[in-house]
Amino acid sequence: MTETAKATLAGGCFWCIEAAFEELDGVEEVTSGYAGGHTENPTYRQVCSGSTGHAEVVQVEYDPDVIAYEDLLEVFFRIHDPTTEDRQGPDVGSQYRSAVYYHDDEQKDIVERFVHNLQQGGEFDSYENDEIVTEIEPLEEFWVAEEKHQDYYDKNPNDRYCQFHAEPKVKKVREQFASKAAQSDD
Repeated sequence: MTETAKATLAGGCFWCIEAAFEELDGVEEVTSGYAGGHTENPTYRQVCSGSTGHAEVVQVEYDPDVIAYEDLLEVFFRIHDPTTEDRQGPDVGSQYRSAVYYHDDEQKDIVERFVHNLQQGGEFDSYENDEIVTEIEPLEEFWVAEEKHQDYYDKNPNDRYCQFHAEPKVKKVREQFASKAAQSDD
């Protein structure tokens, strides 16, 4: 059995990113949390104030024999706008920035090459700002968010925020990445 690997990604509200990654085959667990800041064990309220320096992130545990890190990056860069600084949809502030927190030098090399290729390929030329502003930083510390934020979309499918912002990301994964989507048990 292959040991799971981890990817830590920030692309706006963690509820939305978490819901999208949970759709993928090979993803074992997605945990909402905080990274990139300077406060020990931050709370949601503290992070939302913008005073801790943290971003809302998800930590994706995955089986690299089933899904590659590059596949996770492909999904990540399609379900959020990596060209807007400190903003995703209605969420504004540094806690909603686009960032990849790499776990080792191999991930760093992969994500730097991936972003370079996206930029050179003109993927975002039609955007108002066509430059990718995603931060690429080492993961110093991952803080797990409070329990009420875990699996938020699954627990609150009728929440208006989830309907307007998480659901489109989930649908995008199901449609654009059908070959990587987990098979439903229904």
